[in-house]
Amino acid sequence: MAKKTGVLLLNLGTPDSPKVKDVRKYLREFLLDRRVIDINAIGRWVLVNLIIAPFRAPKSAEEYRKLWTEEGSPLLYHGVKLTELVEKALGKDYIVSFGMRYQNPSINEALKAFHNKGIDKLIVLPLYPQYASATTGSTMEKVWEELSKWEILPTVEVVANFLEHPLLAQAHAELGKAYMEKKKYDHFVFTYHGLPERQILKGSFDNYCKLGECCNTYHAKNKYCYRAQCFETTRRIAKELGITEDQYTVCFQSRLGKTPWIKPYTEDLVEEIAKEHKNVLVFSPAFVSDCLETTIEVGETYKEDFEHAGGEDWQLVESLNSSDKWVECIKEMVIERS
Repeated sequence: MAKKTGVLLLNLGTPDSPKVKDVRKYLREFLLDRRVIDINAIGRWVLVNLIIAPFRAPKSAEEYRKLWTEEGSPLLYHGVKLTELVEKALGKDYIVSFGMRYQNPSINEALKAFHNKGIDKLIVLPLYPQYASATTGSTMEKVWEELSKWEILPTVEVVANFLEHPLLAQAHAELGKAYMEKKKYDHFVFTYHGLPERQILKGSFDNYCKLGECCNTYHAKNKYCYRAQCFETTRRIAKELGITEDQYTVCFQSRLGKTPWIKPYTEDLVEEIAKEHKNVLVFSPAFVSDCLETTIEVGETYKEDFEHAGGEDWQLVESLNSSDKWVECIKEMVIERS
């Protein structure tokens, strides 16, 4: 039997449907993860099961209904399509499978694609360009848990982050330029999913992170600082777009609770941006697929806030989804590690 290389593409997760019961089930699995809400286990259980899941699920279900299409959840169907295109691009010596950290298809189900297929190497690619404990860290913890049940383990290589790959910035810029060719934008916004400040500080190398100007450069000491990675991602995309630092804003969205999250907050800047700029092109480069945080939060909620504050056009650039350049980027990352 000819040896093959397995490629495991992973994303965060999505409810099975926009029904309240399915959204509640998803929220419970997601938020009970110790890497997502990193407080003591009893406090996390009480917070999630008695407060967040019961009260947030109905509201979140309404938002998911806005997101859902005839094909289902965008995060899922774009992931499936991407998997098919990557496997086709790589050729017969590769088997590509797709799974979710939370809900379906599970990581365990995704790994079944490699059973008895004679793979001698497994390349695990969590689809998060920037490393964070709550995303890549949690996903890999689950992968290792499932792999520990295998009798025979192949060589395993993990792509921990990939913001430095040149095709990633090019893929985002290619999508953005399609809008720039049709209209002149006077400002650009790069909004990333936020994290509690404590999670950044807990992972700080040699206490380097100060949650401030230390993120203005990117090097060995902050290579895995999520905030620094986001600023570096922005610089790379901006270079491809041909825009300068004074033309864009970097900010962070989706904060939860009262504890400090990394700043600046997107929701606090929208009104300020609207006072100075009328036509804004918006990128959400922490996500490679359209999802609730991009299509609804950035594309609808922030757009409404922007227009209400006097802005005219808040245009969200779609996620990479299964674009040709993104498929090429994944192909190159896999081949480099094969």
